Amino acid sequence: MHVSPRIPRRRPLLLTAALLGISGLALAGCSTTGSDPADGRISVVASTDVYADIASAIGGDLVEVTAIIDSENQDPHEYEATARTQLALSRADVVLENGGGYDDFVSTLLSAAGNDDATVLDVADISGYDQAPADGEFNEHLWYDFPTMQKLADQLVGTLSALDPSGEAAFTANAAVFAASLDDLEAREAELAMSYSGEGAAITEPVPLYLLDAIGLENRTPSEFSEAVEEDTDVPVSVLDETLALFADGAVRVLVYNEQTTTSATEQILAAADDAGVPAVAVRETRPTGSGYLDWMNADLDALEAALSA
Repeated sequence: MHVSPRIPRRRPLLLTAALLGISGLALAGCSTTGSDPADGRISVVASTDVYADIASAIGGDLVEVTAIIDSENQDPHEYEATARTQLALSRADVVLENGGGYDDFVSTLLSAAGNDDATVLDVADISGYDQAPADGEFNEHLWYDFPTMQKLADQLVGTLSALDPSGEAAFTANAAVFAASLDDLEAREAELAMSYSGEGAAITEPVPLYLLDAIGLENRTPSEFSEAVEEDTDVPVSVLDETLALFADGAVRVLVYNEQTTTSATEQILAAADDAGVPAVAVRETRPTGSGYLDWMNADLDALEAALSA
């Protein structure tokens, strides 16, 4: 079983009173000085380090990028906003958010910052997916969907070029390099699908579902289980029993779990997978320390391939 350190179960987002009427502080992130367009660079503020890394890849030296969530120990769902965040947003030329209900704090703080001139890029909107499907659930973990990341890169080229026309060639060239890497990732998914499409998989939360769908793996986890874990509610005993039975019955080939969430139910699922000899693969919502987005995605595919071939 692959066991990694996990942070406690998330709590609702808190907006601190320090937001109001306080300035002069810098935001730690990809930029250590806050977003300040005085040096001529385009200032970009991203809700998480995932999107900050992608913005940096496209913008290169012509952008200054700040990540609000910039640590692998932070959870976007329980982010506690401060005046430093408000300051960064007040100076931003471009604001990049996941959307889909994932990081609603961004729009709240941007409004409080009084920055009506910033261009806001919402990845959920860019994805083109229906955010209210028939089952009422929208999977907001879009960084695991590589076609959406390509759309985001294209949107960034257009947005950044409008702000700095002289940089258009650089932005376009950077995006071409990024696109080639995304193509490689999609090719890896297609190769895995040739061998493992139709195999069963279990999850603790919907975080990896775009990735699993691209490989053709069938999520056989009861929806009530993953929904309860994601919403931090108790898993009904009957649902937990049904989920645990997946491993004893040999119904799944792999467990893919969010290593940044731990509950009694997820611990039982991990133990059941271990007892049944089912490999467990960790995924996460923020970048591992020292790893860029593309390296992180390749590492996840490496881990998934190793688990499936075990």
